[in-house]
Amino acid sequence: MATTTYLSNPTITINSVDLQDQCTSAVITYAFDQLETTAFGDTARKFGGATVTSLQNNTIEVELFQSYAASETEATIFGLTGITTTLVLKPTSAAVSATNPSYTLTGCYLASHSPIMASLGELSVLTLTFAGGVLTKAVA
Repeated sequence: MATTTYLSNPTITINSVDLQDQCTSAVITYAFDQLETTAFGDTARKFGGATVTSLQNNTIEVELFQSYAASETEATIFGLTGITTTLVLKPTSAAVSATNPSYTLTGCYLASHSPIMASLGELSVLTLTFAGGVLTKAVA
């Protein structure tokens, strides 16, 4: 069985700011709302189908080191809380291709942000969840 692997080193831009040097984790969840199409006489629940389209219900969760320097984490994130923005992620820094697709989440919403998240003797790390928006995939 053939397999391919890659060293996880994604690129990430949030609101057009490159935060790859501050990001330690990124997870894209590409999802659609479940629409039930079960009718009388069915013997099992049914969802969706070829003729039933539901809404995307996407999220991107990122973990970032907190930095208060210009054009870094705090300067980028603080103003995005409570509004919509765009995130772009790629598996690696190589050019966009079929083996290194680019994922863009447009119109996603950041509901909350903790500007200070500190513990004695530890690096300050933020976990942010961007919800909603339309996820598109580019391979060229």
